[in-house]
Amino acid sequence: MENVTNTFRAMSIGDYPPYLSYALGAGDTTVLKMTNAYSMLVNHGRELKPTVIDFAQSRTGKVIWPKDWKACQGCNMKDWNGKPMPRFRPGGKQVMDAVAAYQVVHMLEGVVQRGTATILRDLDRPLFGKTGTTNGPTNVWFVGGSPNLVAGVYLGFDQPRNMGGYAQGGSIAAPIFKQFARQAYVGLPKLPFTAPNGVRLVRIDRKTGKRVYGAWPDDDPKGAVIWEAFAAETEPKRSIRQDELEKRGDKPKKKAASADSSATNGAANTGPSSAQRDQEFMTKEGGIY
Repeated sequence: MENVTNTFRAMSIGDYPPYLSYALGAGDTTVLKMTNAYSMLVNHGRELKPTVIDFAQSRTGKVIWPKDWKACQGCNMKDWNGKPMPRFRPGGKQVMDAVAAYQVVHMLEGVVQRGTATILRDLDRPLFGKTGTTNGPTNVWFVGGSPNLVAGVYLGFDQPRNMGGYAQGGSIAAPIFKQFARQAYVGLPKLPFTAPNGVRLVRIDRKTGKRVYGAWPDDDPKGAVIWEAFAAETEPKRSIRQDELEKRGDKPKKKAASADSSATNGAANTGPSSAQRDQEFMTKEGGIY
């Protein structure tokens, strides 16, 4: 639990004791803190600090606050001079592993595509988010958005009381976010979520969770095959489990007797190596991913 509570603190969600219930969301926090934490997930785990005022200008247009503000030289050029375009260096310290942050974002894309926030799917742009409903229910919420805009919606009473048995984040909070998004996203580009280095997207059977080789995801969000994000070297490997062998009627080969093993150890191995077999399989199947 220390890793969980340390992550809460690093993401500025709150400071909680290491009780198991906090991993399920038992701690109190604010909409601002949660929305900012979701923004940091999209930012590949880099720190962001919410502000009410981004900058202030004098009557002549000079930025007088913040004091360390610097203009982007060449950002508003009328014509391109052929030189590389300006690139901003990432700001903020790394408060969460970038790969882990993207994995969470990728999972929360599934909430919009085939989970409790499917009402947002017809906004027709890459979105991620999470609905929430507390016990009672005494409040409901939705936090999410796109790579260029993240927002949070919370509904509840000042003094917590039951909102009714049918109150849910997906049926009340998410529709309010949708009304907001229809206006807020006007004119904004449809940006995809970008994966940092070290992420591997693997085809997975949506029902069994096993790796798939002979099929590809299609446009149906509830199709049999979906993409899942894994950190490098953690993706499911090719294997045939014992129960699958028994279902097929095959019997697993038993280890040869020690005498036979010692006799064959000295013999030359004329068959294809494991690496060769893997390469042949990947070539036949069209690659790993």
